[in-house]
Amino acid sequence: MATLSNGKPFAVVTGASRGIGYELAKQFAQNGFDLLIAADSELVQQAARDLEALGAGVQPVQVNLAEHEGTHQLIQAIEGTGKQVDAIALNAGVGVSGAFTETDLKDEMDMVRVNVMSVLHLAKWSVKHMVPKGSGRILITSSIAGTMPTPYEAVYGATKAFDRSLAQSIRDELKETGVKVTTLMPGATETNFFHRAGADDTKLGASEKDDPAEVAKEGFEALMEGKDHVIAGSLKNKLQAAAGYALPDPLVAKAHASMSAPGSANKK
Repeated sequence: MATLSNGKPFAVVTGASRGIGYELAKQFAQNGFDLLIAADSELVQQAARDLEALGAGVQPVQVNLAEHEGTHQLIQAIEGTGKQVDAIALNAGVGVSGAFTETDLKDEMDMVRVNVMSVLHLAKWSVKHMVPKGSGRILITSSIAGTMPTPYEAVYGATKAFDRSLAQSIRDELKETGVKVTTLMPGATETNFFHRAGADDTKLGASEKDDPAEVAKEGFEALMEGKDHVIAGSLKNKLQAAAGYALPDPLVAKAHASMSAPGSANKK
C-alpha cells in the first residue's frame, strides 16, 4: 500500500469496503486526504487499491467492530500510523430486519456493538485526541430511521436514534473547542445493507433507493462546512424525517411497518 504522507491531512473511515463508507473514503481521497479505512471484509484490501489510484496513501485494516477487541485493534492501527487524525467518519453499521419475536438476539447484540458501542468508543477516542489540538471533524452516520419508531427494524432504529442523539449532544458540548461533529442521515440507499439485514422481501428492500455516491458527497460536504447534520438523498427522505419529528409516534410506526414488514414487497 502507498505510504502515508506527512504533508496531507489524514482521515479514518469505518465500514469503507463498499457502499456509503467506500464513497465517503473516495470523497476524502479526491479532496487531498490520506486514509486509514476499516471494514470487516477482505474487500477492504481492494477498496484500498482503488482509492490509491486516486492519489491517496491508504492503509486498510480488516477488523470486526462487533467485537470489543476489534475496536481496540482499529485504534492501535490508527495510533500506529503516527499521524494525527484530522477527520473520522464513523460509518460502519449493520441492520437486522424481521419481527422482534423472531429475530436472533445474538444478531441484534452484535448490531448494538457495531452501531452503538464501537461508535461510542471511537467517538470518545477521537474527541480525546482532537480537543487538545483544537481541531478535528467527526462524521457519525445515523439514519432517518433514527427520527422515528421502526417496527420490524426495532433494534436497528434504536441504534440509529442513539447515534443521532450522541452526535448532536457532543456537537453542542464541543462548540468552543474547534472540533466539529456532523450527523449524516441517509434514507434507503443502494447498498448491500438490506440484503445483509434480511430485508429483501420488504417494500423498503425492494424500493428505489438513493445513490451511495451522492449520499456520501452530501455527507462529506456537510462535514467540511461544519454543519450539524444533513438528511442526504431524495426529497422523500427529508419528508419522512420531518414526519418522524412532527407526527404522533403511533402514526409514524404504522406507516413504517407497512414498508418494513416481512413480505410487504409483495403487497399492494
